[in-house]
Amino acid sequence: MKTILTAAATILALAVPALAEGDADKGAKEFRKCKACHKLEAGAKSTVGPNLYGVMGRTAGTLEGYKYSSYLVAAGEAGVVWDVKTLEAYLPDPTAWLKEVTGDDGAKSKMAAQRVKSAEDIAAYLASVVE
Repeated sequence: MKTILTAAATILALAVPALAEGDADKGAKEFRKCKACHKLEAGAKSTVGPNLYGVMGRTAGTLEGYKYSSYLVAAGEAGVVWDVKTLEAYLPDPTAWLKEVTGDDGAKSKMAAQRVKSAEDIAAYLASVVE
């Protein structure tokens, strides 16, 4: 059974870029704004925000070496894994998303940019940057 689940997860991970509805090229341009806080290079040290290289398929709140909010860690513990659809839901309003996912009206995001307008494009771009 574990082999079947592993194979299914691998197939899904490879299909993620194809599931993206946004425009990866536009997302690359939009991501320039995100670079003030986020790195997008293999092995780069996280700064203000976590390194987003390889974020697709990563359990929320789990990148080693970055101190996430307890709310994002709780989301990961509840089973949230970053994919295109999850990022498209998260980016427009991270705090509202955390409140919904955790069920905690006091939940807050540490992300400074609280209203990302081109979430689909950025999610498509991040999906195109794979390990």
